[in-house]
Amino acid sequence: GDSVITVQLTEEDKVEDDVVFYLVFTGSTVQHCTSTRKINPGSLETISPGHDCCETVKVALCASREGHPVLVVAEESFQFVQDEAYDAAQFLATCAGNQQALNFTRFLDRSRPPAADVDFLDEKVALAFRHLKLPAEWNVLGADQSLSENIPRETLMHFAVRLGLLRLTWFLLQQPGGRGALSIHNNEGATPVSLALERGYQKLHQLLTEEGAREPDSWSTLSHTVHSGDYSVKHHRGLDVYLLTAEA
Repeated sequence: GDSVITVQLTEEDKVEDDVVFYLVFTGSTVQHCTSTRKINPGSLETISPGHDCCETVKVALCASREGHPVLVVAEESFQFVQDEAYDAAQFLATCAGNQQALNFTRFLDRSRPPAADVDFLDEKVALAFRHLKLPAEWNVLGADQSLSENIPRETLMHFAVRLGLLRLTWFLLQQPGGRGALSIHNNEGATPVSLALERGYQKLHQLLTEEGAREPDSWSTLSHTVHSGDYSVKHHRGLDVYLLTAEA
């Protein structure tokens, strides 16, 4: 989801300015409809939806004009695939309270990937997390809410802060248990806040300690989503396109 899609129109499809084009993605359980913007007379641009599963869906390019019926201009198949970022997000989400798994992730810290790789990882994994269907009872600290904050343990927040993942840290802060994780010490006595300070992650430390800290610049800040029952509407401010998702 949230990748830019470009549609090239054929000569016979280049029409008057009052025609509006939409893309309709029809999956097995979910349908998406996106508006488009015209880059030039022969090209349209829109944003791909975040889908609920990996499958090949049917995409229809539809043309609408006031006072006329909606026309299906062309149809094509479109494949949603599961990539490494999605796998990583799923793994992290399922091991939120699993100490063995969280301790295992610490080997990444020893490899210290370059800053550009960290930024890419941060953007992709945070985006994948946003598209995961997390259970209603999901919590950053795991399923066992009876554990005291005084019990030393590793958390997802420690993982995100240790690698300097700004956007993932922001996402986790907005989830149940996110704020509570900030005061939990691990077996070395470090909290996510002290880890950020110790590593010199100034922006990350500000994000964790300043009231009213804003979301880090990312692709996700360009969009705003409103949910209502089985429907959600996303406005992508960057391209000024809208995305309607409905359960089929």
